[in-house]
Amino acid sequence: MASINDVFERALEKIQARVFVSSHVNQPVLPAAFAVAYSGGLDSSVLLHLANAYARQHGIKLLAFHIHHGISPNADAWLQHCQHESASMGVEFEARHVKLVAQEKSGVEEAARLKRYAGLGELCLLHKVELLLTAHHQDDQAETILLQLLRGSGVAGLSGMDAANRAPDLLGNEDLLMARPLLTVSRAELEMFASTQKISFVDDESNSDPRYARNALRQQVMPSLAQYFPGFQDRFARSASHAQSAQRLLEELAAQDLLACLDGECLQIGQIGELSPDRCYNLLRYWFATRSLRMPSSAWLTELRSQLLEAKDDAQLCVTHPDCHIRRYRDRIFITPRLDDIEPDIEPFAFQWNGEKQIEIPRYQGILYFDDAAQGLDVAWLRTQACSLQLRAGGERLKLAANRPTKSLKYHYQSFDVPAWERTRLPVIWIGKQLLFAAGIGLDCQHINEESNAKISLRWESARGNTV
Repeated sequence: MASINDVFERALEKIQARVFVSSHVNQPVLPAAFAVAYSGGLDSSVLLHLANAYARQHGIKLLAFHIHHGISPNADAWLQHCQHESASMGVEFEARHVKLVAQEKSGVEEAARLKRYAGLGELCLLHKVELLLTAHHQDDQAETILLQLLRGSGVAGLSGMDAANRAPDLLGNEDLLMARPLLTVSRAELEMFASTQKISFVDDESNSDPRYARNALRQQVMPSLAQYFPGFQDRFARSASHAQSAQRLLEELAAQDLLACLDGECLQIGQIGELSPDRCYNLLRYWFATRSLRMPSSAWLTELRSQLLEAKDDAQLCVTHPDCHIRRYRDRIFITPRLDDIEPDIEPFAFQWNGEKQIEIPRYQGILYFDDAAQGLDVAWLRTQACSLQLRAGGERLKLAANRPTKSLKYHYQSFDVPAWERTRLPVIWIGKQLLFAAGIGLDCQHINEESNAKISLRWESARGNTV
């Protein structure tokens, strides 16, 4: 049987080969530094011991990062223990204090987890570390799979934890890889290793609190499973591996379907309607994941698909998601942000251009840009004009080109395929009683000066990042 040292080294080298690869020689390239998430408990203490030996052997800088939640009365003592143990091994140590908000809806356990990972991500960013090791082991994997099963999770949830992954939303760092080199090692093996190597560690009393779901499983369910199904952790891990393989296939299929259904940033209703329900749900989940949106329930997806496909062609459908709105317009599906409504009676924003490249207008939730242009307004003329930016009141008309008739803004919005929900947020600019510019459409040609040597055009960018 391979030693824990060998298991750790092989796992870490496999992770490095998967990510840190030289494009020139196609060989694994060791990172200049990596860090260990060090709580002081058994698991992370063994991990730090193994990582330190590996770092010394390969000449890699090792750092130990500790997150101080302040929940336990022993938190200060744990920090001192971690600092002392790191110093005794010659490992650079840094701690980050975080505070939990008492009324966090997710509960203390989840709030602590989110704060911990955010703190670790900040420390990695500060020290320019691209590889963070965590001490998750085989028993953790089994607990995770069982928890996901009890929650009714799908294939993605039953995949458990991957040996390595990036989690920018969790860690706040797109370049950081989080790796779990002990995922195939049992807790019993870690305990034996710690005893043999005389590794000192602390005991978090919260790990014995059965109010936390994971602790209840660990203390009451897992021992029974071990009694009647010895070695169940390894079989759970194999099931997770099969689920991971299935999930990768689902993602490949979803990527192909997304490519076939995509129209710019939207999905085409016609293409969606040709997919089976299961394939449609798979595509929508994948689409949401690419936008870093929270994954909705199966019931919510079922209702969304029904509304999207059954709505009338002229219906202005809007389905609310916790992070956004899902809308249908002209046989396309849009994801739009949940923005505060702009009051219809908001006061106009009066300004006179003084050569700025942009003017930010918070109450209209956007930025007005002034771009150099081959065709546009005379720069000297625009500097002398008193301008007023406001929402349209209705009935406005604009002439886009000399050889085209003057048309209503509603006509132009339809012509430019501007969705109805965006029109209410798009401002217009007046000079006196003459319309100068309409966001989403453009300048009125009657103000364009072809003879000018210096011309400027206007551009509006809303808070959601759309330029019009």
